[in-house]
Amino acid sequence: MSDEYSYVGKSPERLDSVEKVTGEATYTQDIELPGMLYAKFKKSSRAHARIVEIDTKEAEELEGVRTVITGEDVPFKFGKYIEDRNVLAREKTRYIGEPVAAVAADSRETAEEAVKLINVEYEDLEPVFDATEAIEDDAPLIHEDISGYDNAPFIYPKENSNVANHFKLRKGDVEEGFEEADEIVENTFYQPQTQHVEMETHTTVATWTTDDNLKVWTSAQAPFVVRENLNHMFDIPIKDIDVQVPYLGGGFGGKAGINWEPLSIILSREAGHKPVKVELTREEQFKSSSVRTGLWARIKTGVKEDGEITAMEVEYIWDPGAYADYAVNVGRASGYATPGPYEVDNIKTDSYTVYTNRPYGTAFRGFGHVPFHWATERQMNLVAEEIGMDPYDFRMKNAMLPGDVSPTGVKMEDKLGRMDECMEAVKDELNEECEETEEGKLYGTGLAVFWKAPAMPANTSSSAIVKINQDGTVTLSVSTSQMGQGTVTSLAQMVAEELDVPYEKIEVPNHADTDLSVYTWQTVGSRSTFMDGNAVLEAAKDAKRQLKEIASELLDVPKDRLVVKDEKVSEKEGDKGVSLSEIALGGTYPSGGGFGGPVTGYGVYTAEGLSNLDPDTGEGEPGLFWTTGARGAEIEIDPETGAIDIKRIISSFDAGKEINPELVDGQIYGGVVQHIGSTLSEEYIYDDEGNMLNNNLTDYKIPRSTDIPEEFVNIIKENAQENAPFGARGVGELAMISVAPAIANAIYDATGVNMYDLPLSRDNLSNKVCGVESMESEED
Repeated sequence: MSDEYSYVGKSPERLDSVEKVTGEATYTQDIELPGMLYAKFKKSSRAHARIVEIDTKEAEELEGVRTVITGEDVPFKFGKYIEDRNVLAREKTRYIGEPVAAVAADSRETAEEAVKLINVEYEDLEPVFDATEAIEDDAPLIHEDISGYDNAPFIYPKENSNVANHFKLRKGDVEEGFEEADEIVENTFYQPQTQHVEMETHTTVATWTTDDNLKVWTSAQAPFVVRENLNHMFDIPIKDIDVQVPYLGGGFGGKAGINWEPLSIILSREAGHKPVKVELTREEQFKSSSVRTGLWARIKTGVKEDGEITAMEVEYIWDPGAYADYAVNVGRASGYATPGPYEVDNIKTDSYTVYTNRPYGTAFRGFGHVPFHWATERQMNLVAEEIGMDPYDFRMKNAMLPGDVSPTGVKMEDKLGRMDECMEAVKDELNEECEETEEGKLYGTGLAVFWKAPAMPANTSSSAIVKINQDGTVTLSVSTSQMGQGTVTSLAQMVAEELDVPYEKIEVPNHADTDLSVYTWQTVGSRSTFMDGNAVLEAAKDAKRQLKEIASELLDVPKDRLVVKDEKVSEKEGDKGVSLSEIALGGTYPSGGGFGGPVTGYGVYTAEGLSNLDPDTGEGEPGLFWTTGARGAEIEIDPETGAIDIKRIISSFDAGKEINPELVDGQIYGGVVQHIGSTLSEEYIYDDEGNMLNNNLTDYKIPRSTDIPEEFVNIIKENAQENAPFGARGVGELAMISVAPAIANAIYDATGVNMYDLPLSRDNLSNKVCGVESMESEED
């Protein structure tokens, strides 16, 4: 299919490659402004405690300190989906590491010294660290006034409890479905909180100007959401708020919504309107900032002897820590996507987001789908094992296919990828037996599948501008945050294809500026290629329309007989033509007069056919598109040590259409390795008082080179979606989903041992796996 288009389906050089390789790229951490102050904050030493007194006198008297503030200076809460978070702790602290006071000073060193001089007196309260305990009626309340918080209309907190959101999904009759079952299988699974580990930690520079304007530079995935929240928080008109986002050094969901921007802004106001920089250290990023929400999952499955699933009952208990802004929507999205890409007639899901006294949870690449697929895809293997059916055949029998009915009651059409084709491709590629296994090692293969749609409001929109320059080059303006995923390269390829202009002549600015850039909702949810892509195509078509109108007047040829091709507007049949450069600024009559004006195409795209979900049943349409796929893993495991050697990871996606195959491969490589981290080693470790014990990259183990699979095999299916740009669906988040269950299923294949909790570390494996080979010998 690569010959179908001139630019789409190819892999040209990324637009950002030179700047990043040479070090010329600008990130928020690089920004230094005249007179800029540096912020540091005092961290709570208590997981749950009343704040009796905060003494800031010594800090205020330190030379070079411009202001010191506490929670009393910031009497409001903030958040996009539920306004539950304090800028600085007020009245009480809710996790160790929570900011309780902040300083702005002439240097980082002075700010750090001032923070040490702040004294806080606490009165300890009973903490709760386990979400399965926090959900109980008699658990200590972390938010006593939850019923008074503003929240999105599709979020349902429970009064006088720690439940920040309860999402319900009901399809069919589960009790009847269980009665029809020949076997019922029930299991519980766990995935802990983990860290995003972006290369660039959370950083914001902000100025509250003397005329009450806000100037903000921030490492954020959502400049327009930041602006919207600041408007709401400070009652400053949107026209007076300018949010600029340069390159991001990674986001992965941790920089979605609004984060540390309010702290910089308030410190600027209190410090005489000077710019203030908040730049988290790596330890602060671990201890005080956002984490991936933890999950306990209980799944009960009814199944017939022939493999037909008759019913599923699912309970998710999500651990968002002390604040649940984005995590409430994580619980919602995982709830309506249950049980994964399978057609099940009878489903009951309750997804709870439950406060604990731990660092606050938020979005993470996959928006809850990575943890819940760990549970559902392990469960599928366990059910297949129970009825003596091959896991591949079991999945294939229950696969959700176009035309089937989704868990939320929607008939799926071409917006759903072909999971069956992806699974078949992985199955064919898996080497189920390996003749070269190292002596003493056990070899196994595993399979898992996945799906995901963007989790977003039903009215989400994007826009784009395509400007034709007077030298024939083209400038594309979008607000997709550039955090390494390369989406703007794909968007530039779309423009090149639509206008038939060489890709090398397309430029995309490397930053977003809410004063000057066009609107897009957020760079989240794997939505940019699809939604921003549709807006880009509309903008390119609008530019083509203008070009034809000007050329028609100049050439005296009807518009319907003109074509934009080869950097010209020409007759379809004939010799007349005019270059894009000649008419970029409009047409010129022989008399010298001008007409038409500069050619600037504008395009918009608003999500089609989505709806709110019924609060009691979850019925409705949440998915703009559903990318599906399958994963295979081939591993060797040492039964003496529990060490896992990942030989091959096989990935198959139905991407609809690959706009840029190299970028798709890159997303898969990165996503696989990232999830290998949370599969094999990553987890937050706390002591009994809630202190994080591994808040650094020495003790918190992200993947090393030895953890990378020896071979990646990527197989892309292209069943185009009709309303997608060139048929393409997003794949970025899905690159990470179902790596863990594929590996765990391979561990079972190799050892006969089932794993229910992550990570699959040597410590966790050693208790179950070590000695497996010798045990089997004794049984023989």
